Amino acid sequence: MKGVIFNLLEHVVTEAHGSDTWETLLDDTGLDGAWTSVGSYPDEDLLALVAAASARLDIPANDLVRWFGKSALPLLADRYAEFFEGHAGLASFLPTLNDVIHAEVRKLYPEAIVPTFAFVEANDTHVVMAYDSPRKMCALAEGFIEGAAEQFREKITIDQPECMLRGDARCLLVVDIAESHTTSGD
Repeated sequence: MKGVIFNLLEHVVTEAHGSDTWETLLDDTGLDGAWTSVGSYPDEDLLALVAAASARLDIPANDLVRWFGKSALPLLADRYAEFFEGHAGLASFLPTLNDVIHAEVRKLYPEAIVPTFAFVEANDTHVVMAYDSPRKMCALAEGFIEGAAEQFREKITIDQPECMLRGDARCLLVVDIAESHTTSGD
């Protein structure tokens, strides 16, 4: 797992729950919290932080991971604004994940393990995408999608009729864009 994920987690936990909570999570896990954004760290470190935060905050782990993705997306959008430019909304942005965003991640971090997305169906109001990753962090993908929808000021629902965590071969994310809050002149 790239260090940038740990840095983002520290930021959103500290913003939402305070620096004392973050320090407590580090104490609970025995981790030192010294992650560089370009470094690579064991997935188990992130899983330990998620488990500790889930227990401390009394939030189910998948809900916590989803919240993390949604909360972290604006930070990523600030750092990597070029990935969001030129998109009218979520429906045009999501299909760029494999060919643009993850391609750039692989250039910067050749050893990075990124999920793959296969787009089954996509139009202006409906995107069906298959998610595959050995980490099985579909909740993080959902959170990032929710955060991206907020960036584009769109209201969405996400359904997951297939999930690796329930024994399926892949996760299938069905994203319905119910409403756009963008008006002409925005």
